[in-house]
Amino acid sequence: MQAKSIIPFFHVLSLQCYFWMIVIASYKLDVVYQWKQLEYEWPRNDTELLFPGYKQEDNLPLGLEITSTRIFVTVPRWRRGVVASLNYFYRNDTRQSPNLIPYPSWEAHQYEAGSVPEIISTFRIRADRCERLWVLDTGFTDILDSPEQQAPPALLIYDLRDDRLLRKFVIPEDQRTPDSLFANIAVEDYSCEDTFAYLADLGGPGLVVYSWKSEKSWLVKHHFFQPDPQAEEFNVSGISFQWTDGLFGMGLASTNDGYSMMYFHPLSSTMEYSVSTRLLRDPERATSLDNFHEFHALGSRGHNGQSSVSFLDPNTGVLFYALASLNAIACWKPRNMFKLEQQDFIYVDNVTMVFPNDLKIDQNGNIWILSDRLPAFMYSRLDPEDYNFRIFMGSAKEAIKGTVCLTNLSSISNNSYGSMIEEKNVHLKRLKTVQNSSYVHNSELISILITVITLFVRTFI
Repeated sequence: MQAKSIIPFFHVLSLQCYFWMIVIASYKLDVVYQWKQLEYEWPRNDTELLFPGYKQEDNLPLGLEITSTRIFVTVPRWRRGVVASLNYFYRNDTRQSPNLIPYPSWEAHQYEAGSVPEIISTFRIRADRCERLWVLDTGFTDILDSPEQQAPPALLIYDLRDDRLLRKFVIPEDQRTPDSLFANIAVEDYSCEDTFAYLADLGGPGLVVYSWKSEKSWLVKHHFFQPDPQAEEFNVSGISFQWTDGLFGMGLASTNDGYSMMYFHPLSSTMEYSVSTRLLRDPERATSLDNFHEFHALGSRGHNGQSSVSFLDPNTGVLFYALASLNAIACWKPRNMFKLEQQDFIYVDNVTMVFPNDLKIDQNGNIWILSDRLPAFMYSRLDPEDYNFRIFMGSAKEAIKGTVCLTNLSSISNNSYGSMIEEKNVHLKRLKTVQNSSYVHNSELISILITVITLFVRTFI
């Protein structure tokens, strides 16, 4: 009888120990900014009158970019009450919830009679080493309620030194479909005059490659860009939904030949793939049907392993990626095989990290993540009295300490680490059914808990 009562107790303890492991892991990243609702830096009392349809609850941050002085945040026009789709605040702003300043100006987001604004609705952006900001504009408004394509999708490039619009490139009609939604961008900037931008169309799906030098683009198609029907079911913090999203995450790793290896995946998939930009940069080869075998399937992230954004850190050579259904950030070293035992979590939090939606590495080797509870915003409602949006920051080098991403495992065969990843997955699913009101971030309390468990074991076993 006593043994039977102890078994379920230890099952609970195992979940608690894993819970504490999550808390310990969260020390690697700090919440540097957080908002209950977004607010704007209205320059004049009458400015708000210029946006009569403004509704604070319609504004949700999604994309993130970091420069030396500013933090950029995108706010897609999911609903009609959005003021400005691209904004920033200064890095020296010490407020917990900084007000957003529209970029490059208020006028760039203002609707006037018979015209659309300079920037309509952008999901993600990228700043290059040449002091340029690449803005991928979907041209869509009121996406959740009454979608309207107000203008063709376009690429806008700004000079970050004076915020001047350098160039606007409209994506040609034959390189998009009625279902196109350009939601992510990667930029290869080895040469400022010969830069390439890679535009992910999750709806097409397809990849549009743009050359700064030639001012032309071309469409690349491959079946690896397609969503996986077996990975279209999502459950984020108790909210279940279906997404059929194709090509999404892209990470660029520089190679010795002056090109990059692109690691990519559809959002509705658990698979990771790769292709060299040597192929993508060549419009004749990239658009040929003979390119099929130039793309490579690397492996799976496992059950519930759908990933949104990814970013390769040039300093550590590690690919970081967001696990949408697990409220987690994970890592993988590309020189290793893409197996479960060679991937690892660096951060998991079912309260503060609900739906990590963008991820970047800055010039100082810091990893930045934006989480925004997007599924609740889309299918339920956000509590305006709770912190819903957060930006995290930490050292990428420190974040991978104690993980397999710091070690070359290419010579290690299958071992128990893969099953440990699966166990983490199971524990996370169970934890999602529990409404954790708060976390106790205190290492001394963790030590006390471990001591109590040890005493219990010695007493009753």
